[in-house]
Amino acid sequence: MLSYQLQSAIKDLESLISLSREDIDDIKEAKHNPQFDRLSIKEEKIKNFEHKKAMIDREISKLMTQNPARPLSELLDNEQHQQLDSLKEHLSMLREVNQQYAKMVLSVGSFYNTLLERVVPTQMQGYQKVASAESSFLEIRA
Repeated sequence: MLSYQLQSAIKDLESLISLSREDIDDIKEAKHNPQFDRLSIKEEKIKNFEHKKAMIDREISKLMTQNPARPLSELLDNEQHQQLDSLKEHLSMLREVNQQYAKMVLSVGSFYNTLLERVVPTQMQGYQKVASAESSFLEIRA
């Protein structure tokens, strides 16, 4: 059961990595709709991964409870050790891909916010930003 859950969790991570790489490719080409379309798929994959991770934790905890005198390294077989290592590697890879994507998202968001501020200047009124009275979309110079 543990091996099955580990393998299934690894597949979910591989899928999340692939989806995040597609997001990176799409943000480079300013294709925003495909990114939004994948959002629900990614959320579902994350939920599935978290569920499988909880089941893995329960299985390992159960093994350790049944064999309190033995270390975890002796309770798992070679394949399970390899799967745990692979799980760690995939989590690390997902983290790196998501960091790369986050940097791009922040850059694009900053660009659009700066552009919007130049087109429609705003000022604070209390806690809200509102378009300033002097803002106009066209400025005529003589």
